[in-house]
Amino acid sequence: MKKYIPKLYLKIGLLSLGLFTFSCKKALDVKPEDQVDVTNHYRNVYDANAAVIGIYGKLLNIAEQYVVLNELRADLMDVTTNADRYLQEINTHTVSADNPWADPRPFYNVIINCNDALKNFDIMLADKKMTTNDYAQRYADVGAIRSWLYLQLGIHYGTVPYVTDALTSVDDLKDQSKFPRITFDQLLDKLITFTAGLPYLDPYTSTTAVTGATNTSLVTTVDGYNTSYFFINKRCLLGDLYLWKGNYTQAATNYRNVLETGTRNATSGSVGYYSIFKIPFSDVVTNNDNSVGYLRYREQDINALVDNNSQGWRAMFARSQDAIFGYEWIWTLYFDKNFVPQDPFIDLFSNQGGRYLVKPSQLALDNWNAQTQLNGFPYDQRGKFTVRSINGQPVIMKYLYTYLDPLSFVPTKVLEKNGRWFLYRAATLNLRFAEAANRDNYSKLAYAFVNTGIQATYTPAGTVPTDVTNIMQTMLPAPYDFDARFGNAPSYRAPWYQQVGTRTRAYLQPLPATLQTDMIGMENAIIDEAGLELAYEGNRWPDLLRIARRRNDPSFLAEKVYQKLLKDGNPAAGTVRAKLMNPANWYLPLNF
Repeated sequence: MKKYIPKLYLKIGLLSLGLFTFSCKKALDVKPEDQVDVTNHYRNVYDANAAVIGIYGKLLNIAEQYVVLNELRADLMDVTTNADRYLQEINTHTVSADNPWADPRPFYNVIINCNDALKNFDIMLADKKMTTNDYAQRYADVGAIRSWLYLQLGIHYGTVPYVTDALTSVDDLKDQSKFPRITFDQLLDKLITFTAGLPYLDPYTSTTAVTGATNTSLVTTVDGYNTSYFFINKRCLLGDLYLWKGNYTQAATNYRNVLETGTRNATSGSVGYYSIFKIPFSDVVTNNDNSVGYLRYREQDINALVDNNSQGWRAMFARSQDAIFGYEWIWTLYFDKNFVPQDPFIDLFSNQGGRYLVKPSQLALDNWNAQTQLNGFPYDQRGKFTVRSINGQPVIMKYLYTYLDPLSFVPTKVLEKNGRWFLYRAATLNLRFAEAANRDNYSKLAYAFVNTGIQATYTPAGTVPTDVTNIMQTMLPAPYDFDARFGNAPSYRAPWYQQVGTRTRAYLQPLPATLQTDMIGMENAIIDEAGLELAYEGNRWPDLLRIARRRNDPSFLAEKVYQKLLKDGNPAAGTVRAKLMNPANWYLPLNF
């Protein structure tokens, strides 16, 4: 990548995301040689667009590794009898030097591509081949992807080389005298400084900033896909970095910015104004929502469960990019049957058309079954949506709803492996905001986000208010100042009046109100709720690791992994627990 860029690399990146046309420019009008000089490739903004999309195409290659490392190392996922020794090593924290799942090179390969693009974007700006606005958006996007990749490396390897210069290959990193390794804390400092200093922190604009000029935006619609969901949200990333570092006010400030997306961008009083990323209450009439629900007036009938690919909680993993999709999803990438790479999750999870390598742990199933719904049913329905019994085997379903028939759960076309990589959604955002608020001494607000919402939590118990002037709102300093007031005399609808919290959306009974004044208890509840809501989306090991590091308590992490292995009958359970009691063993060996 230092002197040459593979000629087909950017084309494959575009095709793999379905972005194979820019109507205003043949972005990939290249000759059939094997390579093209990179200095000739970065000629204008359309070439820069191709570079950006090429990086996202390259990113797709780490999707399976990302999910396996972030889930199988933790407590909610186990291996099946089909798993090879390498997956078993990940499960029992006994990774050998040749384990491909623990290979850091796929992450660094994308980082090297990012570094090359960033260097050439600087050159393009200096040579006036891109406008300042076009440069700022593309540079920030690629820079944020690089920071996100480094965060993943820090989570899994602890001590890593932080390289921002363009390199020829990953093999250069073997020389530690040239590329010294820094600690996770040092890495976080560098990532925060760089990411906070990016020239553009908002999503890509959908139109050109110059009236009458040709549209150069990366936000478009191709084959029915709105590309705005493809790109990393930089403020979510920055919030996560601050959360890891323990700067909770800054974390919450960045999360709050994203939480207010609908308030800023939708018309006041419209559905989107109240709904985008806010975890709104259920639509009990139509069930066109992202909630666990039953047909109206039949809430005690188990057969009245809303269970399909276009309504309710399950549908968020299968529905098209409609408005309700946009209320929940912040970042998701797509696999298309016609382009490389193919969806790896079918092989990983499915026992029909796949290799069925991993499954839910018994601990995960027990966690869902320990919940109680508002109608008294003794289980969390999210668990039954997340895991289905197919041919007598428990199958993780979130990644399979677009591959398997929505009723029979058998593949409609075995070889057509369309799928999605779920990276960030409203529930992730809300729970991380709650985690930051709780650690910033606002446990009551954290309780509202996890449980019954701001309006219910900040209304005195047993009252039927006629004057909402001083209730239904937090009365806290920014970024914790929320208004959820609702009234009819006069009619009043505050921006957060529909927000209900993740457990209410899941149709579950709320947690004890005593957690509103119990920081550690509330933090435990947040992490537990994240496991119920976000299982297998690539968050679990980071969540456990972050809390264990914050508390300086190895047992928080070690005990959960131990309980998983114990309940799954793994004889290594005790040995793994003892190993994880040493923080040095939380990280994988960094072998290039």
